[in-house]
Amino acid sequence: MKIVIAGAGAVGTHLARMLSKENLDIVLIDPSEERLAKLNNELDIMMLVQPTTSIHALKQAGIEDTDLFIAVTPQESENLACCMLAHQLGAKQTVARIDNYEYLDEENSKLFKDAGISSLIYPEKLAAQEIAGSASYSWVRQWWDFDGGLVLVSVKMHRKSPVANRDGSQEPNLLIGRTLREIGQEGHHFHVVAIKRNGDTIIPYGEEKILPNDLVFFMTLKSEINVIRHLSGKDNYPAIKHIMILGGSKLSVRADWAINDNVSVKIIEPDLERCEQLGKLTRERTLVINGEGYDVELLKDEGYNNLEAFIALTPNDEENILSCVAARRNGVRKTIAQVENLAYLDMAEALDVGTIINKKKVAASHIYRMLLKADVDNVKMLTVADADVAEFIVKEGSKVTKQPIRDIGIPHDVNIGGMIRGGKGSLVTGNTQLKAGDKVVVFCGGSTLKKLDRYFK
Repeated sequence: MKIVIAGAGAVGTHLARMLSKENLDIVLIDPSEERLAKLNNELDIMMLVQPTTSIHALKQAGIEDTDLFIAVTPQESENLACCMLAHQLGAKQTVARIDNYEYLDEENSKLFKDAGISSLIYPEKLAAQEIAGSASYSWVRQWWDFDGGLVLVSVKMHRKSPVANRDGSQEPNLLIGRTLREIGQEGHHFHVVAIKRNGDTIIPYGEEKILPNDLVFFMTLKSEINVIRHLSGKDNYPAIKHIMILGGSKLSVRADWAINDNVSVKIIEPDLERCEQLGKLTRERTLVINGEGYDVELLKDEGYNNLEAFIALTPNDEENILSCVAARRNGVRKTIAQVENLAYLDMAEALDVGTIINKKKVAASHIYRMLLKADVDNVKMLTVADADVAEFIVKEGSKVTKQPIRDIGIPHDVNIGGMIRGGKGSLVTGNTQLKAGDKVVVFCGGSTLKKLDRYFK
């Protein structure tokens, strides 16, 4: 497969690094010789120092044989223009990064498809959806909804709560020190599909024990979620009613719109002019406050000590991480930080920041789906674990329909957690026989999702 990436900024560079590991034919185009020079010794791919809208550059890149053209420059108009050119010159599929929310409206999608743009990606919207999902529950790190009532949640295993309940009590964790086989014999309706431990991602089997400080990924039904909450010792975690967002970025605005209406939201932004803009862009229930995130007295005056969730979305990763650490030490149960530097992700996890959002990984998840030959409805590349989650739609005659799951020979680091059949979600076992039309939620560890193509296509 041949892929051309236009733009060697943060997203383009991340995509180039990720896709170069797949043994694909990659070409990276950017007008900055300096940006490309930094990657020259690291990546074995073709690089062109050219304007991304240059027809000569596109032809030089071999655009007529390109399977996927990805435009992720900082300029929306440039991305749209070079995708249109790439399509006219022969690219089979094109993806453009955009900043205009109205372009995603369903009635407008045909306009872009007719212009030769296969898909539009707005990283802020995708990241905002992840923030809103995680901000719905104070006791989970990540929360992903799937069709049919299936959910995937990650929960940090503390022997005792890291922050005492307001009444001074502590809840016991009933999972720590026990094997998955022991837990499974109790008849609970959930699967442990992965464990993040000491920086490593484990696809666990029956004799694996849950240990203190593990980040455990559960596949379950929404109707059973309180069982996991109780066993994890999180019963006393409060419902989220008050959220403070640090930073008034585009992501903050999109997150504000994605968060439930019944939640009170306050945004702290140091730039007065930006505050005035935010007042017009945010919801009516949202209060915009002009101030600095390090002004503790201001934060306390605005109800800092009574928050259930604190979200740091400034352009500064260090500020986001440290402000979340401070919030947890002040009793805030739920913290979410935007961390764009991939080198900081493990540090943020080690500091028990909470939920970590990385727009590069969010964007890459959306684009990676287009590389798979199987019918895939959704892909999520996890920020804090070396794993991906995908929804595969089972095709008639595919390998997974030939035998029960235990006998189809899927890789050791792959876990099929649940499926949706006829609109109803259920967990799967080794005896489950998949049928054409089933939608299957697959948790994939160190292997790439492309290795699963042959089972589902």
